[in-house]
This record gives sequence, C-alpha cells and structure tokens, in this order.
Amino acid sequence: MFIVVFPNIPVDPRWKQNGTTVAGGHGQGNATNQLNQPLGLFVDDHQTMVIADRRNHRIIQWKKGDTDGQVVAGGNGQGNRLDQLNGPTNVLIDKETDSLIICDWENRRVVRWSRRSGTTQGEILIDNIFGYGLAMDDHRYLYISDIDKHEVKRYQIGDKNGTLVAGGNGKG
Repeated sequence: MFIVVFPNIPVDPRWKQNGTTVAGGHGQGNATNQLNQPLGLFVDDHQTMVIADRRNHRIIQWKKGDTDGQVVAGGNGQGNRLDQLNGPTNVLIDKETDSLIICDWENRRVVRWSRRSGTTQGEILIDNIFGYGLAMDDHRYLYISDIDKHEVKRYQIGDKNGTLVAGGNGKG
C-alpha cells in the first residue's frame, strides 16, 4: 500500500520578484564580504550557509544576518596542500561528524574538513575525481558527479572506489 501526500501548493504559484542578498553583494573580490564565482552551497538547520567560493579557493560560512562571512576551509591561496583548496565546486555539512565535505575540483579530490575550532587542514576522502555535484543521503552515502567521466557514483565514507549509480557510458 502506498500513501501519496501532496503539499498544499496553489495551481498558479508565484515567486516574489525581489530577492534579498544574503551573502556577498559587494562585487567580485576576496574580502570576507565578497565572493568570486560562488558555486555550490549548503544551508544547515540554523540557516548558516557554507559556500564553495571557487575563485577564492575557499569555503566561506555566512550566519543568518551577518554582513561578512568567515573562511572555514582553504583561504590559504590556490594550491594542493591539505590546508589549501583549488577551485572548490561544492560543499555540504556532515552533521554526524560536524565536518565539511568539499569537492576540491582542480585538485581532483574530495576532502573532509572538521568544523571544530583549531582545524587548519582537511583530509582526502576520495582522489582522482573531477567532483562537481555533491549530496549525502540519510544513510551517510555520498553521491558525487564526476564531470570528466560523465558519471555519478555513490560512496560510503572510507570507500575510495564507489558504486556507479548513473552515467558511466561516456559523453552523450
């Protein structure tokens, strides 16, 4: 037996035409109130945003109502050391470990970075991947799209190979 629940959405829903800037908004740049090619973002239960600030090679956190963000990963210049990022494309928060999972695209890796104070570097979870899209399900499986291999794989934390779940047959 299946029960289908439909949300109460009007037949002709309308979005508000004017949005509110909640992060950045001060032009392109590298100050903590600026972004430079922001890509993926994640909003936690407290409405705190973490943003993959691609061309600043950092993950920046914005708490609701703040006018400036706080760098929480990377921010040490473009590079491949464990305290650096290189063109991050996506980020999420793993609530169970209170850590960030980051697609560090130009370094071809996915890294985990603890959110606890005093953390100065990440650890490599998966390498040899051009990760772009990133999601985590309720069972803590990671889903990562690899734009070079044209596929999506599912990973358990600690698994370096993953299981193909979509694509994988080349470009097309």
